[in-house]
Amino acid sequence: QVHIVESGGGLVQPGGSLRLSCEVSVTGFSHYPMSWWRQTPGKQRELVAVSTIDGKEEYEEFVKGRVIISRDNDKNAVYLQMNSLEPEDTAVYYCNGGRNYGFWTWGQGAQVTVST
Repeated sequence: QVHIVESGGGLVQPGGSLRLSCEVSVTGFSHYPMSWWRQTPGKQRELVAVSTIDGKEEYEEFVKGRVIISRDNDKNAVYLQMNSLEPEDTAVYYCNGGRNYGFWTWGQGAQVTVST
């Protein structure tokens, strides 16, 4: 069974930055596209960014220019550097394999709260 553990969330003021980390216990991590998602109460989980297996990055329009996704295949880890955070970015952030849906059981997520 694949385990996903996200960390790095917290409370930050508008305009601030956070770096989320995600570790995945899966064999062959480098062969999977990895993605970050977010969810707010009452809404569906939405895709934020994707790190492809050939090293490319894909971003949803609402975060483009403000976040950077990266991965370390030696550590089975994927990261999300978030800058210029806005209150609308408040959500629980999750990572998973895949792009259109999560390959594995979702982890507990990392709560990000952007507020004064």
